[in-house]
Amino acid sequence: MSVGAVSRTAFEISTKFDRAPLAYTLSGIAAVVYVFITYTLVRGGETARKAALVCCAAELVGVLTVGTWTVVDPSAFPEATVWSGFGWGYVFIPVLLPVTGVLWLRRSRRGRAG
Repeated sequence: MSVGAVSRTAFEISTKFDRAPLAYTLSGIAAVVYVFITYTLVRGGETARKAALVCCAAELVGVLTVGTWTVVDPSAFPEATVWSGFGWGYVFIPVLLPVTGVLWLRRSRRGRAG
């Protein structure tokens, strides 16, 4: 997801940013969050786990906010973002990924504590 989001955002920002700056900026933020979450999960450790948990929660808030916004007022975004329609352009992975990440991070924490 990180590679796809970064690639798509880089292309959109470099070729058509003026058409929908908010949409492409939000996609860029999502891409950065995906990369950071991937990095923290690879890095490991308790601090990295907490950072990944915060990022997953922030990502979920972004997906739910923008997803709802694009459903209620489709004209608000002339171009789709990664989060539009709760990630329909990415087979809903943007909404499933942070939920799965939070559950996995919480479960892995309990597994170490037990």
